[in-house]
Amino acid sequence: MIRLGVNVDHVATLRQARRSRLPDPFEAALAAERAGADGITVHLREDRRHIQERDVELLRERVATKVNLEMAVTPAMVEFAEKLKTHDACFVPEKREELTTEGGLDVVAHKTKVKEAVIRLQDRGIHVSLFIDPEGAQIETAREVGAYAIEIHTGSYCNVTGVEREKERKAITKAATFAQSLGLEVHAGHGLDYDNVAPIAKIPEIVELNIGHSIIARAVIVGIEQAVREMKELLSRARGS
Repeated sequence: MIRLGVNVDHVATLRQARRSRLPDPFEAALAAERAGADGITVHLREDRRHIQERDVELLRERVATKVNLEMAVTPAMVEFAEKLKTHDACFVPEKREELTTEGGLDVVAHKTKVKEAVIRLQDRGIHVSLFIDPEGAQIETAREVGAYAIEIHTGSYCNVTGVEREKERKAITKAATFAQSLGLEVHAGHGLDYDNVAPIAKIPEIVELNIGHSIIARAVIVGIEQAVREMKELLSRARGS
């Protein structure tokens, strides 16, 4: 069975629009867990546009599954993750002006910095993944810096259709197979929704998908628990289980 990590960032986006207490991403996380989520993912951004430090702290204290903290490779974020000791951490690229994460982390170009951060967090017992594009050089370097896992960026797959989408799916499949052969656990995410997730979920080497926006968007209509159950059912059918 493939694991589903539910990203609750955009529950906090709605809260921050009014600088209010509600809706609470912690309550959303509990509802997601009740519906079968295998983990809760949050991205603590430098500009704090949605998730706040206290959100991560509360989730770390109270969730029953695991917390996956998406974060930039900066001294402040590494220190925060060390102190909080989340279950998982995923290093991602980050720019203030972007609406959402654009592309994978360039581990090759920032090898020394990434390696130091990976060592610091994994020495604290945190499983570190690297959010990267499905490219051989990035995967090899992820192994060299000692990461536990990679998360393959699926944005390019989600942003095209037809023949181009199939081309991207094949690239992801090839990358997943290569990463597993190097001993890396393989995750994937970004832009996945109820219509495009099945072909990615069918890739046997991928053991975890992290999905946020589409689940939260669906939850506005049907509620968090129903939205998560629907996604879990799609993943289950894709894996034939």
